[in-house]
Amino acid sequence: MESEFLAPAIPAAKVSSLFIYPIKSCRGISVSQAPLTPTGLRWDRQWVVVNSQGRACTQRVDPKLALVEVQLPPEALAEDYQPTNNSYMVVKAPGMESLKICLSKQHEVIEAITVWEWTGSAWDEGIEASRWFSDFLGKSCQLVRFNAASEVRRVDPDYVGGQHRTYFSDGYPFLLLSQESLDALNELLKEPIPINRFRPNILVEACDPYSEDLWTEIKISGFSFQGVKLCSRCKVPTINQETGIAGSEPTETLMKTRSGKVIRPDAKNKNKVYFGQNMIWNWMDSSAEESPKIIKVGDSVYVLRKVSSAVEAAA
Repeated sequence: MESEFLAPAIPAAKVSSLFIYPIKSCRGISVSQAPLTPTGLRWDRQWVVVNSQGRACTQRVDPKLALVEVQLPPEALAEDYQPTNNSYMVVKAPGMESLKICLSKQHEVIEAITVWEWTGSAWDEGIEASRWFSDFLGKSCQLVRFNAASEVRRVDPDYVGGQHRTYFSDGYPFLLLSQESLDALNELLKEPIPINRFRPNILVEACDPYSEDLWTEIKISGFSFQGVKLCSRCKVPTINQETGIAGSEPTETLMKTRSGKVIRPDAKNKNKVYFGQNMIWNWMDSSAEESPKIIKVGDSVYVLRKVSSAVEAAA
């Protein structure tokens, strides 16, 4: 894939929203700024609910997770924030008492936690959290936190070389989408859907629909991000995030407009549907002195490299 190098003086878009999802498959938090880390925006997918076999629970099987709301202390998104023994993540859901998870406490390490291709150890958040999620989902569960002290989960080496890694995301540390792409999709739907169906980290605006398909390198607030591969979508976008109930849309419409067969007719994976761009931050290229390592709503997006069509994009 050859991408054209650009020297942009004018922004191609701007950041309109930022989202973090501290517990995988639970509700996201809209934030005005977020510190960058090699594994994604700070706090993103640091926790995951696992079943009795240690496998990740997601909305694909447990759509009720869409109803689980997560709150962090407002100061947790400051660059130099360090949690204390009085810093908590608060978890809420219909019919449940609030659950408080201490941000600074590390529980015992448990082995054989599995998220897709990765298996490793994690920190157990304890019996109270286990009971809370078991009661809510109606099956034996535990809440665990990524064991950043001793584990590394690399992104797919078929798409990304080097030391790039992630926590409990599906595969990549950042997902970028444009508002215009959502607007274009909503024009085709009988009932428009909100952006929370697609769970991006970075939402941009003021570009053409599906521009992000083509972006192979962008800059936000001086930081370089690489567009790794188009994001193929699973069942989750069909789940109403307010009710936890699945329908047929938007996948039915996306199959007609955004399937591999339509946008990448000569490539494999013709029956996958694509919406958004998986990204990594080129953190190894950033100076250690470069500070603050934060991106904010309103930041300009500059496109440094792009391909000419989705046919040329990695997917």
